[in-house]
Amino acid sequence: MRSIWNGAISFGLVSIPIKLFNATESHSISFRQIHTEDGGRVRYRKVCELDGEELDASEIGKAYEDADGSLVPITDDDLAALPLPTAKTIEIVAFVPADSIDPLQIDTAYYLSASGVPAAKPYTLLREALKRSRKVAVAKFALRGRERLGMLRVVDDVIAMHGLLWPDEIRAPEGVAPDSGVKIRDAELDLADALMDTLGEVDVDSLHDDYREAVEALIASKAGGALPPAEAPETKGGGKVIDLMAALEKSVRAAKEARGEEAAEPAEVTELKSRKTAAKKTAKTAAKRTAKTATKTTSAKTATKSTSKTAAKKSAASPKASAAGAKKSTATTAKKAAKKAAPRKRASA
Repeated sequence: MRSIWNGAISFGLVSIPIKLFNATESHSISFRQIHTEDGGRVRYRKVCELDGEELDASEIGKAYEDADGSLVPITDDDLAALPLPTAKTIEIVAFVPADSIDPLQIDTAYYLSASGVPAAKPYTLLREALKRSRKVAVAKFALRGRERLGMLRVVDDVIAMHGLLWPDEIRAPEGVAPDSGVKIRDAELDLADALMDTLGEVDVDSLHDDYREAVEALIASKAGGALPPAEAPETKGGGKVIDLMAALEKSVRAAKEARGEEAAEPAEVTELKSRKTAAKKTAKTAAKRTAKTATKTTSAKTATKSTSKTAAKKSAASPKASAAGAKKSTATTAKKAAKKAAPRKRASA
């Protein structure tokens, strides 16, 4: 590795000469811009706005643009002459517990190496003191034209330094959290805890960048003249409200199956309809039930009235019918008696 900065760690009255190395590297795939019509490379050239000449790096300096658009030239000598104690020194200002540093502040990581044989002993002293105290050192240092905060900690047998953002560079999360009216049941929390326990821990070294591998495979296939892979089927995105309990139960079962543990029968995740739809459906159902009940009541009343009228008519007609029947019966009896009493005519000789 090539060092990017040389200086010293200021530890009280102890000065430790060190070299600074980048602790991380990017493996992201970079692309070049091309003209889509003919495949020609698109390049950016640095041109002076006044004379239109293209410039190389040795002819380019820096300047600060004022609010009115005017430029104030600043040279490297100007910056080097600043009365900045951290210009070539990592100045330790405090030792604090590691959990007192907000992870949001953590930025780029560096390795610090002892520069030369005389620096080996004070370097080792600081490293062992950090190990035994189980604390981290907060320091100030200057790099690439600005003063920064740093956090020194021990990684294996090396002192590592993380650049830290200044507290005023961290945004407040205003308007990011969901509405406070959301309520979580204990049963849902229990299932979430069960899912966390089932997933357990992971070896970070076993994780890899699937997207980068897919891009590399695509580049290799196209470079070899092969057709690009077929587009992946479009997955139906979010925005749906699901049964949270069923989803958690299903997740726990899937995690157990992935770990080789026995799992019960899978739960069915049902889609919940929005509140407006559910309210409309409930209102329609209630209206239908009310209508049915009203129809039944009306029918029952109509039937009762009809039955009562019929019974009343029959009751009213019954005495008349009885009287008519009695008269008819008396007339018939009288006729039979008259026939028996009348003398039979003798037949002519």
